[in-house]
Amino acid sequence: MSTTKWTIDPTHSEVSFKVKHLVISTVTGYFKKFEGAAESTSEDFDGASVSFTADIDSIDTNQTDRDNHLKSADFFDAANHPKLSFEGKIGKNGGDYKLAGNLTMRGATKEVELDVDFGGVAGDPYGQTKAGFEIEGKVNRKEFGLSWSAVTEAGSVVVSDQVRLILSIQLVKQA
Repeated sequence: MSTTKWTIDPTHSEVSFKVKHLVISTVTGYFKKFEGAAESTSEDFDGASVSFTADIDSIDTNQTDRDNHLKSADFFDAANHPKLSFEGKIGKNGGDYKLAGNLTMRGATKEVELDVDFGGVAGDPYGQTKAGFEIEGKVNRKEFGLSWSAVTEAGSVVVSDQVRLILSIQLVKQA
C-alpha cells in the first residue's frame, strides 16, 4: 500500500488554546507559527502518522504583557524550550476519530488523546488536494511544568490548570 504525504497549510489552519481566568471567564491564545505533516495509507486517514511543532515565541493572546509572561520561566520557558511538539497517530473507531500520541512542552512529554472531526478531502481551485480536521482536547498544564499559580484574596484561582486545545487544520497533499 502506498503512503501519501501531507503538510499543514498554515494560511488555512489555526492553533489555539483556551484557559479559564479567575474561574469566571476564558482567555484565548494562539500559536501563530507552526508546522506539521501527516503520512496516510488510506483515504480516511485511519492509522495516519502525524507530527507537529509550534514556536513558543509565536504565542499571541492579544495582550503583550500576558504573552511575555507565558513565554517566561513561569510558564513555557521559551528561552530553554522554544517549541512544543507532538508525534502520534489518527485512529478510527466506527465513525469517531482520535489523535493519540506524545505531546512535549517545556521538556516534559505526556501521552494525550484528542478528539478529531475529519471534514473530508476536497480539491481547491488551484488543483491541490486538501484534507480538513477539527481537533479538540484538554491537558493539565502543570503536568508539563507550567506550574505558575496565584490565588486572589477571595480564594479564586487566577489561571486554571485545565487548558483546552482547539486546532483547525487543513492539510495539503504533496506530489
